[in-house]
Amino acid sequence: MAEEEVKVFRTWSSPFPLRVIWALKLKGVEFDTVYEDLSNKSPLLLQYNPVHKKVPVLLHNGKPICESLVILEYVDETWKQFPLLPQDPHERAKARFWAKFGDDKVSQSIAYGILFKQGKEQEEEIPRAMEILQHLEEELKGKKFFGGEKIGFVDLALGWLAYVINSLYVR
Repeated sequence: MAEEEVKVFRTWSSPFPLRVIWALKLKGVEFDTVYEDLSNKSPLLLQYNPVHKKVPVLLHNGKPICESLVILEYVDETWKQFPLLPQDPHERAKARFWAKFGDDKVSQSIAYGILFKQGKEQEEEIPRAMEILQHLEEELKGKKFFGGEKIGFVDLALGWLAYVINSLYVR
């Protein structure tokens, strides 16, 4: 069997490529990391992600896949060991919902509501962000992971929260 080419294009500053890296590591897939400077994007990044021109990009045997949640699903479908998404269609739909909720609501409230604001504006956004985070807490209540007893799709999709919050306190 020919050796697979697996590369992850990322930056040191973005937590979203970490989703891909964590998934590949959970599945035991070997990969190379290509670090990008987003202020001076490489021709390869622009070639592999000409629409958004950002990371992450997964390159699998010369074929690029863009957008971290899309990449997570691709990784799960390509490498069957350690499934990330539940087998039950309803549970799979719920996992996709919470991952999208994380990108659409949680990241917006944390990044644009709190991290990029200061003073009174920031203080006014904190209750809104807390309300959004409360939804995640309710979904996780009584479970070890969002999917139950093992780490899965939603945990990887929301893992950036711990990364970002940790980086705020380790200054």
